[in-house]
Amino acid sequence: QVQLVESGGGLVQPGGSLRLSCAASGIIFTVNSMGWYRQAPGKERDLVALFSRDGTTNYGASVRGRFTISRDNAKNTMLLQMNSLNPEDTAVYYCNLRTPTNSYWGQGTQVTVSS
Repeated sequence: QVQLVESGGGLVQPGGSLRLSCAASGIIFTVNSMGWYRQAPGKERDLVALFSRDGTTNYGASVRGRFTISRDNAKNTMLLQMNSLNPEDTAVYYCNLRTPTNSYWGQGTQVTVSS
């Protein structure tokens, strides 16, 4: 059973930074992608950033240049460094892992950008 646990969310002022972490556990043979998504109230869940199977990264247009995705394979951990945060970044951030047959989600972590 794959489990994803996010941490690092919180309240930050506009212009500030946060770093999210996603710890993965369980037996995983093939990963098609692993990444971050977010969902603001009343909106759909959107891509923030992800690693494809070949290691390439893909970012949502609204975060490109401000957010950076990285991973520590030895620790089965994925990070999301978020800089220059603005109120439009306020959302619940979810970690996602996709295999050829399943899509796994973490419980989400709240990020609130407000003065």
